[in-house]
Amino acid sequence: MAARLRGFLAFWYDFVIGDDWLVAVGVLAGLAGTYALSRASVPAWWLLPVLVAVLLPVSVRRAIRR
Repeated sequence: MAARLRGFLAFWYDFVIGDDWLVAVGVLAGLAGTYALSRASVPAWWLLPVLVAVLLPVSVRRAIRR
């Protein structure tokens, strides 16, 4: 039973975090920021595209360096 639980948690860790934990943290921060902006009645549609435009080159640069 413990091996199955460990395998299940390992799958979700690999699925969410993947190869770059920085991107996972950035997406989580972007979702939280979008929620906060929308609760403040500020148009929040622009935050995630800007975040992707910033995180994608950072992630590619980190992958090339490895």
